[in-house]
Amino acid sequence: MKYYIIMLVCLLSGTMVMAQAQAEKDYTKVISDRTGKYLVNIGITDTLSPKFKKAQAVLMDQYRAINSIHDARNAKVKEIKATAGDDKAAANAKVAATDSIMNAQLTALHPVFLAKLGKELTPQQVEAMKDEMTYKKVAVTYNGYTDELPQLTDAQKTQIKNWLIEAREKAIDAGSSDEKTAIFGKYKGRINNYLSKEGYDMKKAGEEWQKRLKEKAAAKSPSNN
Repeated sequence: MKYYIIMLVCLLSGTMVMAQAQAEKDYTKVISDRTGKYLVNIGITDTLSPKFKKAQAVLMDQYRAINSIHDARNAKVKEIKATAGDDKAAANAKVAATDSIMNAQLTALHPVFLAKLGKELTPQQVEAMKDEMTYKKVAVTYNGYTDELPQLTDAQKTQIKNWLIEAREKAIDAGSSDEKTAIFGKYKGRINNYLSKEGYDMKKAGEEWQKRLKEKAAAKSPSNN
């Protein structure tokens, strides 16, 4: 019986190792494909060039580091919640402390990553890569505001752009696309509050904008041609 138990443990351990190895292989392919696409998008199309390979290595290392930090945070939070009992306040305090540690690690990692990337890419390419890593949300969101509110002043446009760039810097270190979107969502809330204080009726402006968008879509419809 003891022999069979040992054999079962060995088989289970081997299966887990194989599963972990496959997961690592799959993750490597995901970040390799993603970073390769980003580099091509910013104009580095020679995938065999030293510049491409070095820049991709920096990007893949960054994704691994971010993933590791977020995984450690999530595992700790899961442990906290599993042992929380009825003391929710204490659990929330521990989660907040865990998040503070994660944010400190990401903050420390951020300039190191950009410095390494800056050795392989031009400043313009680094900026373009930041946009790739955040799904070009700065441009999309900024263009949305200027389209919705064509009467924005230059000062207001500058403030909106600055906040969106700040959001981008934080979103680069997010652990998922949903987290990146959430960061930009928080900054959009800040921008909307700012614009409301500047005298804009954001609810009315949004309704009028949606109406204009529908009218544009209808005008482009094949049935109208």
